[in-house]
Amino acid sequence: MHSYPVEYEGQPVAGEDLAQLIKRLKETYDVSDSEIARAIGVAPATVNAWVHRKRGTGRGPNPDKLRAIAAAFPKFTEAEIFAAAGRKVPGDLGPDARDRIMRLIEELTPEQQDLAEATLQAWAGKNSA
Repeated sequence: MHSYPVEYEGQPVAGEDLAQLIKRLKETYDVSDSEIARAIGVAPATVNAWVHRKRGTGRGPNPDKLRAIAAAFPKFTEAEIFAAAGRKVPGDLGPDARDRIMRLIEELTPEQQDLAEATLQAWAGKNSA
């Protein structure tokens, strides 16, 4: 069972979950769930699900949405947002690495590409803290 900190006084809290982080974000920026949703490009129901710990898929929020929170609300770092969501921060893939990886994938047969994609999806799904 997850223990939730009671007091935080506007400071990052080790062990807080996403619902607690969003509560702290709302207090820090004086924003509503709807304003957060609008800022990061999701439906208000999505933010509401995070607030009520009903994420749905079990994998948690999409990493792009977590990054969007950090971009829209810069007092919160990607590291603390991802940690609150129970995920590790994905590594930055530079253009050289992206090009090398794409060239390798393009050399594969369609069946091998499907297998590579399935493997990458499985690894990404295991990206929890």
